[in-house]
Amino acid sequence: MSVKLRLRRMGKKKKPFYRIVAIDSRAARNGRYLENLGFYNPISDPVEVSVKEERALHWLGQGAIPSDTVRSFLRRKGILLKWHLMKSGADEAAIDQEIEKWKTVQLEHEKRAEALVEQKKRDKAKEKKEEANKAAEEAKAAEEAKKEEAKPEATAEPEVAAEEVKAEVAEQPEPEVKEADTEPEVVSKEAKPEPEAEVKEDVKETDSKQEASVEPEPEAVVEEAKTEGTEPPAEVKEEAKAESDKAEPAGDESAEEKEKKI
Repeated sequence: MSVKLRLRRMGKKKKPFYRIVAIDSRAARNGRYLENLGFYNPISDPVEVSVKEERALHWLGQGAIPSDTVRSFLRRKGILLKWHLMKSGADEAAIDQEIEKWKTVQLEHEKRAEALVEQKKRDKAKEKKEEANKAAEEAKAAEEAKKEEAKPEATAEPEVAAEEVKAEVAEQPEPEVKEADTEPEVVSKEAKPEPEAEVKEDVKETDSKQEASVEPEPEAVVEEAKTEGTEPPAEVKEEAKAESDKAEPAGDESAEEKEKKI
C-alpha cells in the first residue's frame, strides 16, 4: 500500500481550511485518512502552517510521498533537511548544527522579506501622496485657468453692451422738424422789440415821479404866491424867515471883512 502526504479541504464555503494528512493513494479525495499531521490556514495573515515533525519523519521513513504543496511546507519547517541528513547517516550533533545554521539563514530571509514588504508599503504611501499632490496642483491650475478665462469675458461684456447701445442709438431715426414748431419761434423773434417800448414808458413814469417828489423851496413858494396875488401858507412863511435870518450874519461878516481889507 502506497501512502501520500497531502491536503484535505475543510471549513465552510469561501472560508477554506486544510489538514495535512497521511492517506492511501487509492482513496477518494474526501475518503478516510490514516493520520492527521497538521493544518494549513490560508485566510490568516500571515499564513499559518503547523506540522508534527516526528510523525512526518515517521511516514517519510515508511516511504510516504508528499505532494508538492506539502513538500514546500516540510521544506519551510526544515523537516526535509533533517530527513536527508538522517538518510546520509549523520550524527545527531551534526544534524543539530546544520539545523541551527539553517534557522539563522531562515531568520535573515524572513527579516529581508519583512523589510521588503515595509518598503513596498512606504513606496505605495509615497506614490499616493504624490498623486494627491499632483491632483491638487492640477485642480489649482484648472481653477486659475478658469479665473483667467472669466476675466476677459467679464471685461468684454460691458464693451459688447456699450456697442449694442451705440448700434441701437444709430439705428433710431432722427425726429422730424414740424412746421408748427418753427412758427412760434418766428413770432417770438418778431415780438422781441415790444419790451423795449415798455421799458421806455417805465423810465418816463419814474422821471415824472421823481420830479413830483422834489419839493419846492420855501422862497420859491413865497415868490410864486406874490406873483399870483395870493398869500403863502404860514408854515412856508416861517421857513422863509428862518432861512433869511441865517443868511444875514453871513452877509454882515462879509461886509466887515471888506472894511478891514480896505
